[in-house]
Amino acid sequence: MKVTSNKATVSWARLVLAALIVVVFGASLPAGDGTPKPTNLDQLKQQRKKAAHRQRRIIFNNDGNEPVYYLKEATPKALLDCRTTALVGTHVDTIFYCTWSSGFSYFTHDTKVGLPFVCKENKLANNKTREFLDQGTDPLKIMVDFCRKNNIEIFWSMRMNDTHDASGAWYGPLLFPPLKKEHPEWLLGSKDKRPAKGRWTAVDYGRPEIRDLAFKFIEEVCQNYDVDGIEMDFFRHLNYFKRPSMGKEASDEERRMMTDLLRRVRKMTEEIGLERGRPILVAVRVPDSVGYCAAMGFDLVGWMEDDLIDIFVPSGYFRLNPWEVSVELGHKHGVAVYPCLSESRLRGEAGKVRQSLAGYRARATNAWASGADGVYTFNSFNPHSPLWSELGDPKVLQTLDKVYTTGARGVRVADSWMMNGSRFLNRRPVSPERPLKLAPGKTAGVELRVGLQVDATRAGGPAPEVKLRLQIKNLDAPNQLAVKLNGKPLGGATPSDSWFEYSVPASLVKKGINRFELTLQPESKAKPILQDLLLWVRYKRQS
Repeated sequence: MKVTSNKATVSWARLVLAALIVVVFGASLPAGDGTPKPTNLDQLKQQRKKAAHRQRRIIFNNDGNEPVYYLKEATPKALLDCRTTALVGTHVDTIFYCTWSSGFSYFTHDTKVGLPFVCKENKLANNKTREFLDQGTDPLKIMVDFCRKNNIEIFWSMRMNDTHDASGAWYGPLLFPPLKKEHPEWLLGSKDKRPAKGRWTAVDYGRPEIRDLAFKFIEEVCQNYDVDGIEMDFFRHLNYFKRPSMGKEASDEERRMMTDLLRRVRKMTEEIGLERGRPILVAVRVPDSVGYCAAMGFDLVGWMEDDLIDIFVPSGYFRLNPWEVSVELGHKHGVAVYPCLSESRLRGEAGKVRQSLAGYRARATNAWASGADGVYTFNSFNPHSPLWSELGDPKVLQTLDKVYTTGARGVRVADSWMMNGSRFLNRRPVSPERPLKLAPGKTAGVELRVGLQVDATRAGGPAPEVKLRLQIKNLDAPNQLAVKLNGKPLGGATPSDSWFEYSVPASLVKKGINRFELTLQPESKAKPILQDLLLWVRYKRQS
């Protein structure tokens, strides 16, 4: 005989039992880590605040596509060996695991609210989701169990409006879910009538049906999986309401709708957290500009003021502010901040150098120097990369080779999601995407942040070799250009193709903002364009 139970009855029984324990013993039973289970919302909130500020050197975002593309067999070992097992013992303290989410309502975990993504057509032939489900498990459960055994924090990450199904590539139609076919009126556009900004397959969060579904997706995971938190990833992808999709700014009403959704999520996580005796944290990944967020429909400041989020992950496809702006905002409201070091999508040599180990080290160095609580990685999946044992500790990074740039990601893409979105840009990156024209007799200034003291010899460390590399188009003779670093002239440039390389005394480079001044001779007839600025720091010995 099969025995079934009513979830509501079980939940009520648990609460009654907890109350009886408090009456009889004066305290609640301890959680698995020895922390007393909270018996009221005030206690739960205190534990939530403590949990929000635990050590997370690196948050590793796994977009969860390995069970769809890369497994030869449907086993926990095959899944974990793909991206996860080798992370044990590294600086990765937390994994944010996304169960697909490509096409709003498709998931690779066991869901009754949404639909399991079990398609095996075309290049999806390796999709093992159905096999896992038939075994009575799924990728999220496997990941949670692994993290519990290895003392790694685990969040479920939901891409709030993933629109890979808008692609014209082979996979686009396969990711387009039945929900969107049955309810085209729930979308922000159509294939024949596309929105001015964003993608036509995005669901409209102005509709209560969509907000209800988003809430139920999150609630279902919180009810059925022992996660430490959930991430609402708004950067995948950035279109949510009618007005921004038409090239306008979101209205107060649209922002209120999204805030109400977060309020429902917070209330639900508190109820389930109190029932299970352990808080469920809420993280969001959004643009790093309060203005851009507001125009998109996100009242970021209001979310923080109303205690609706615990972790703030700024940036993604683009970065609009120095990291310090996000850190100051989050910490002002008691919210932990984890800058997103997403992969560079600049093309050519500029992208390669920013994707390099040296590039990631410099970016992490700057994030730590901003006062961030840790770093967050996105679209970096090689579990054997040395990055996972480097990026989480500034002391380890100190004497490793680095290359500093004014920005690892492009900025132009900010305009693809919002009309003139780059108007919120509050820094001056230089790259082939955003070159800087030089005029005769004029001085152009470029600021470069360096997060660690480069001259490590002061602390008895190895002496670094520092090189400035300038990529300048339309300039044949380097003697036509005078270059200063923090007011001191640099000379003896070595030309190579369109690059000019300068040796830099390590003592000239300071921790914080470094100012480069480039002055073209008044009599010069050239019309040079600065396309890139790289500061290489290399150590003869590495610890």
